[in-house]
Amino acid sequence: MLEDLIVFQKLYDLILWIYPIINKFPQKQRFVLGQQIQNKLLEILKNIIEGNQAIQKTVILKHASVNLDELRILIRLSKDLHFLSINQYQIAAEKINEIGRFLNAWLRRFS
Repeated sequence: MLEDLIVFQKLYDLILWIYPIINKFPQKQRFVLGQQIQNKLLEILKNIIEGNQAIQKTVILKHASVNLDELRILIRLSKDLHFLSINQYQIAAEKINEIGRFLNAWLRRFS
């Protein structure tokens, strides 16, 4: 079951945590950088769902890993532009790193 995947739950929790923060971005950036972050999160979620169902998991999980790296850059940019506080950035980075560890462990299992 998908809900049993720890990486799925961790990403889902990150999405629930960060969406209200993105809604507080400056209006113009909410629809630019904020939308990019939301799209990247949903793309990673989609990768995880597909990876869970796929027979050849490695390609999909590698896409998820690349998307996670892209998300890291978007989050860092948000911090550098002062749309995220240092504390929010630290929490987001920790959550993303944790997801990355689970994702890499999952990827190693099928490589």
